[in-house]
Amino acid sequence: MPLGCGVECAALMRQQQLAPAPRRRLAHSPCSMQAGRGAAEGATPHVKARGAHGGTPRKGSHEKSPVSAEGLSAASGYEADALTAPQPQQQQPGGLQVPTLPLLEGLVSDTVAGAGVGAFGWQKRWTVVALCFVAFVLCNLDRVNMSVAILPMASQYGWDAATMGLVQSSFFWGYLLTQVAGGVLADRYGGRLVLGLGVLWWSLATALTPVAAAAGLPALLLARCLMGVGEGVAMPAMNALLAKWVPGGERSRSLALVYSGMFIGSVVGLGASPHMLNAFGWQSVFYVFGSLGVAWHFVWRSQVRSSPAEDSSLHPEERAYILANTPNSSREKAGAIPWRALLSRREVWAIILTHFCHNWGLFILLTWMPAYYNQVLGLNLTQSGLLSVLPWVAQAVMANVAGWAADGLVERGVSVTTVRKVMQSIGLLGPAFFLSQLGGVTSATGAVLCMIGSQGLDAFSQAGLYANHTDIGPRYAGVLLGLSNTAGVLAGVLGSLATGFLLQAGGDAGGWSNVWTVAVGFYLAGTAIWLSMSSGEKIFD
Repeated sequence: MPLGCGVECAALMRQQQLAPAPRRRLAHSPCSMQAGRGAAEGATPHVKARGAHGGTPRKGSHEKSPVSAEGLSAASGYEADALTAPQPQQQQPGGLQVPTLPLLEGLVSDTVAGAGVGAFGWQKRWTVVALCFVAFVLCNLDRVNMSVAILPMASQYGWDAATMGLVQSSFFWGYLLTQVAGGVLADRYGGRLVLGLGVLWWSLATALTPVAAAAGLPALLLARCLMGVGEGVAMPAMNALLAKWVPGGERSRSLALVYSGMFIGSVVGLGASPHMLNAFGWQSVFYVFGSLGVAWHFVWRSQVRSSPAEDSSLHPEERAYILANTPNSSREKAGAIPWRALLSRREVWAIILTHFCHNWGLFILLTWMPAYYNQVLGLNLTQSGLLSVLPWVAQAVMANVAGWAADGLVERGVSVTTVRKVMQSIGLLGPAFFLSQLGGVTSATGAVLCMIGSQGLDAFSQAGLYANHTDIGPRYAGVLLGLSNTAGVLAGVLGSLATGFLLQAGGDAGGWSNVWTVAVGFYLAGTAIWLSMSSGEKIFD
């Protein structure tokens, strides 16, 4: 319809006192261009139907959804929190007011409001996700540098193997302490503050590591423990922050991108540290990586706020879009944590127990993979280090594939519960299959392919249990992740210790076979727990 004709029709309707049904134009998102994802929650009482990521998931969301009263498709699997509220009429240059009729709203709003201001281009929430991604790159950069630097440090300070193990484990002493505390603080005071202070804290501890090592072993152990304290808050604080910033239809891929930062950090750290060490000494890896975190902190403070409501620079269209597609409870800071209610639900225990089972095998691969290449396949440490990087590259790539696939399934109407169960089952059964094949592998190529397959499919967990905390309890997303990650870290510590005992008892050949058998058993147990106990529906308001 020509624009002039539309203006005349609108003027005639106004003269006849016929009110056209107004319809608000939704902010566009390149990540989710679904119509009908809702307007600002509570904007109008006409219809109140909440979706899985913006409220309570509706039953039968795997079936094709009907068309809403205003012709908006609800087939995404999430119903809008509310249909659109009436908008003010647009003012034309000549003084004539034009209602935003459905056939004209695109032309009018683009012409009058100005296209590209908030509806198109770079969105502020992507900045938040990107900076979280960089924080997680730094997290593993600062974690793996010790695994490279410890050899020259041991030579310089005369450490034996037991002392080296003590230094390596001291990080986890602090890391275990702040998982739950980090979630509680983030839910109460905001993820921006907690994550920002956490990165600054662990970066300063990393940069001071050479000074602490020169002061003596107790000072070094304290520095590594303090570094663990800082890193322990990262995951729960990030989860609490993104629960407020990321719309439901973008959650899986956003979390997958952030978590893939850890894998990329491992790749970069393991690849760059040997060259820095040879060129500038082992101290350089701590000074350089620690300084990067301090610089990140200042960018973070200037660019990020704890919620869209607190960000005055956020475009109104993007704010409305985010608020329409995130649950009300995620925007409220948690008061007293209902521990009894949280720990009485099987859905919470599904996350905690599955996280334990998942991390048993994951941490074995993280800490023992170079030793396996060296002891079983006869590769030197340089070759082992190079081959150890490849599975992490696969995991970084596949985590993002899984995130986009999960969001795509949800947008096509598959229930969130089904998506989470499918993704996590792949993340457990895939590694179980490939690790079970290692007993018959005798070549380095075969072993590396099994490791790549194992960690590549393990990455589907990023769209499974790692995305499930916000599904079931958006207000307590940080606390829930803190609880489950405490179990995950505990599994890593116990798994690494158990691997040492199994290798000592069974030798290089038989011992490794026992290691893989136990890991496969935990993967299978985790699958059974997840399929029988987990849910993608919101449990806590």
